[in-house]
This record gives sequence, C-alpha cells and structure tokens, in this order.
Amino acid sequence: MTRVLVVDDEPQIVRALVINLKARHYEVDAAHDGTTALELAAARHPDAVLLDLGLPDMDGAEVIRGLRGWTKVPIIVLSARQTSDEKVQALDAGADDYVTKPFGMDELLARLRAAVRRGAPAGPESESAVVGTESFTVDLAAKRVSRDGKDIRLTPTEWHLLEVLVRNSGRLVSQKQLLQEVWGPAYGTESNYLRVYMAQLRRKLEVDPGHPRHFVTEPGMGYRFEP
Repeated sequence: MTRVLVVDDEPQIVRALVINLKARHYEVDAAHDGTTALELAAARHPDAVLLDLGLPDMDGAEVIRGLRGWTKVPIIVLSARQTSDEKVQALDAGADDYVTKPFGMDELLARLRAAVRRGAPAGPESESAVVGTESFTVDLAAKRVSRDGKDIRLTPTEWHLLEVLVRNSGRLVSQKQLLQEVWGPAYGTESNYLRVYMAQLRRKLEVDPGHPRHFVTEPGMGYRFEP
C-alpha cells in the first residue's frame, strides 16, 4: 500500500487530505511542523510527501533540502504562495511538483498518482537515513554526525559536502559535481575549496586523517566516500 506523508500546519487541510487519501486506500502519516516531518520521513519511509511551505518552525524549502539529503521520495508542494520566485526556490530545493492553494482534490490526487509512478521506491531496503562506519555515524535526516557517542560539530559547508558524498556512497563524485552541488552552479574549477574542506572533514571524522579510510581522493578526478 502506498504511504503518503502530509505536512501542513492547518488542521482542516490535514483532516481533508487524510480523509480523502484513506478513502482511496493510501496509508497516511501527518505532521504539523518541519521537525516532525523529517522525523516521520526517516522512520516511516513514505512513498510521497505533500508539503506546505509555511510551517511554524522552519520554511518548507528547508524540509525539502533535509529530505533530499537522503531520499528521492516525490515531494509535492502545497502552498498559498503564488510568486514565481517562491515556486522556483521550492523546485530548485528538490520538489517535484507545486500546487497552489486552494486546490481541487481530484487534480491533487492525479498529480500524486503521477508522482508516485515516477518515483523510485523509498523503502528501507533502497535508502537509509543513517549511515555508519566503524568510527562515526551520519544521520542524514537529523543532519547529525556522531563519533564515539558524541556529536561532531560541522559547519554548513562541511555538512553539505559530507551529505553529497554519503548520498553517493561508494561512487566517485567528480570535483565539478561537488563544487556545483555545495557552492552552486557558478562553480566548477575551484578545486582548492575542496582540498580545504575535505581536510577539515578528515580531521574531524577520520581516525588517521593523514591516511583517510572513508574520504578517498581520486587524483585529478574527485572524491569517494567508503563506509
């Protein structure tokens, strides 16, 4: 059965969506803020997310980025915001579709069916929010890294770099891809940025930073994360 996560701080909208989805044999989880949404997504692995942008604790775009750190689950934004800039921001953050409030239930359900068809399975067999090594653990959903039971403080840039590498675990990620995903599309040749931040990650997470086990350099090509 298809599982949908509904994220909205308006109780009447959540109630209407839950009733309509359950009537069509979806399993439904509901969250009224971004923190709960990220926790539920990590625990329940929904097949699709219906997400309002105006949440009480964080902007919906932050929730999208948090999800995209570890899952490709289809995300449909539901929002009263109608400006093109806000739509572009949500789509750039990783949303798959954007529905403006007020919306017709039939159209929303059709978009949901289409998104689920396009989406890859989001079950625990295919994706995990927690990646562990013998020396540290990365929780992509909670945006947390721990070593020897203690949280390791990373800068936003260090975290973003780690996130991209862990999401592509075992695969070579080119210098250009890393630069563009972490610093933006205008970057692509600033390899010195990568050297500096990779050195910082190794100092914080590797047992022997001078002989890294998990953050491997492929000279002239890029980097690879080995769990």
